[in-house]
Amino acid sequence: MLVCLHISVPAAPVNVSVTQLRAHSAMVTWNVPQGDTVIGYAISQQRQDGLMQRSIREVNTSSRWCVLWDLDEDTHYSVQVQSVGPHGDSPPSRAVHFRTLERTDHYPAGPAMEGLGMTPQLETGELLIITTVLLLWAAVIALFCRQYDIIKDNDSNGTKEKAKRPLVRATSSYYNLHRASSSISIIRV
Repeated sequence: MLVCLHISVPAAPVNVSVTQLRAHSAMVTWNVPQGDTVIGYAISQQRQDGLMQRSIREVNTSSRWCVLWDLDEDTHYSVQVQSVGPHGDSPPSRAVHFRTLERTDHYPAGPAMEGLGMTPQLETGELLIITTVLLLWAAVIALFCRQYDIIKDNDSNGTKEKAKRPLVRATSSYYNLHRASSSISIIRV
């Protein structure tokens, strides 16, 4: 008996586009056809002059975007995306061509920060949180140092008192002995 199992790989991603172009980064987004079981993605990036090719493979993700970093400014690239399924990879998507900006080019208007979708207010909030945490740590360290100095001073004062006590006792014993001999000599006279 011959059993034939039909194992399918997912379809290629659709609507692949490159957004948020910068001099050294770009964001790639895509969609997945309905009904396919996808456990990750493979992104292939290549310079048009053929000098560099990079592959990025992410599994256990449902993400539909990827930021490409360390790109050369004013350079032409192409990118393709593949869906990774439990039984294999899809065929690559159609190639999307783009050019990174020059450093002197103005970035497109929009609220997103360098490829991460962060607003300027969020960045300011993060800086405020970091500054607050650093100030709190500085206060904790200063308090610790102050307490350490107090403990050290108390310990050194206790050591000084212990060192003085035998000297004081010896002095007072000597004084009492001298006084006793003085009084004895007064009695003798």
